[in-house]
Amino acid sequence: MARLHSDQLQQSLNKQPLAPIYLISGDEILLVQEACDVIRQAARASGFTERECYYVDKQFDWSILLSSVNSLSLFGDKRIIELRIDSGKLGADGSKAILTYVENISEDNVLVVITPKLDSGTRRSKWVKAIDKVGYWVPIWPISASQLPRWLGQRLQQAGFKANSQVIELLATRVEGNLLAACQEIEKLKLLAPDRCLSPELIANSVADSARYDVFSLVDKALSGDSRGAVRTLNGLRSDGTEPLTILWSLGREIRTLMGVYDEMEQGQSFSWAAKNAGVWEKRQPLVQRALHRLSQKQLTLLLRQANGIDKTIKGLRNANAWNELIELTLNLSGVQSIHPHNQRLSLQL
Repeated sequence: MARLHSDQLQQSLNKQPLAPIYLISGDEILLVQEACDVIRQAARASGFTERECYYVDKQFDWSILLSSVNSLSLFGDKRIIELRIDSGKLGADGSKAILTYVENISEDNVLVVITPKLDSGTRRSKWVKAIDKVGYWVPIWPISASQLPRWLGQRLQQAGFKANSQVIELLATRVEGNLLAACQEIEKLKLLAPDRCLSPELIANSVADSARYDVFSLVDKALSGDSRGAVRTLNGLRSDGTEPLTILWSLGREIRTLMGVYDEMEQGQSFSWAAKNAGVWEKRQPLVQRALHRLSQKQLTLLLRQANGIDKTIKGLRNANAWNELIELTLNLSGVQSIHPHNQRLSLQL
């Protein structure tokens, strides 16, 4: 299957005829919706004026799809057929239906299959391989915290705004992890700033804090050395009601992974081999490598002891504040030495 980045989709549709099938996969609802909109617009311009949409669950009758494909449109128009598969799993009947569809493609139909992010097993499935031969796969990747300012800058520019880096960074902190809220805020700013000039004061006073926080983002920010962003995410998780044990588990797992990679490298293995052997995805390897350049083996050992101490605190075996200790652990993993190691060792013995 020819993979198309979502940014390349519009260009492909402008230069090439419509493919008979498009597979759109991803968990970022806004970007998935925008990719579908681009395909619909191109299809309508090519004479596909009817649209049928099916929501697929475990009880879905796949014969409905094949019957619709084989029946003539009421007015003889070309059709866009959308399959929204919430789980990303088709089952035996669904896989068979897609295989049958691929073997009997009609020029009067364009099929758009919309799924969440596909796991490795699904990507190797027969129905995906069948689409591989005739269509395009558009994987929608989430916008990371480091990519968000650039993404926001492009959106603001498209909306005609003039915004400096300070404005963009402030907006990013308010809408992090919530692209839909970001677009809504940009629409609101059109009313508040008709001259299209944005100031930090306007953003601070008018843009609601709609950021969404997750544990994985916390870990990635800590690994990258973004101590301020990591602590902000930690505080957001606390406000959202996330259990401290969940956060500790994620941080502790990452510390153990770093120690495992470090040990393999000490034995003469390359970083890439050691990271792969430790189960680090290729996309996350630069983060892990950056952290290892910043943290020594001795520091990692102390971080693990610190995590063990927090575990005892959460379980009521130590008299300390778990959230304060999680902040210290996050700062230390980010490369900020919050307290002297000697004092830290003493505190863990209390």
